[in-house]
Amino acid sequence: MAAIVAGFGRVIAEVGSALMIGGNIEGSTRTITTAIALETSKGEFAQGIALGIVLVALALLVNIALAWLQGAGGFRR
Repeated sequence: MAAIVAGFGRVIAEVGSALMIGGNIEGSTRTITTAIALETSKGEFAQGIALGIVLVALALLVNIALAWLQGAGGFRR
């Protein structure tokens, strides 16, 4: 379970490799991290922050779900 959580964290945090390998083509290779980078580079900081909040919420929900499945973190089944 720890490996899954660590792998998920690495995947959602990778911006550089996503831009170098996949590019930033809308509808094909754009991920939320590359969209955040694009919006902030255009000066649309509000949109970038909103996407960042969505990304953090998604990561938090996945970590809570995995902790619940594992039985750690004080969650009871």
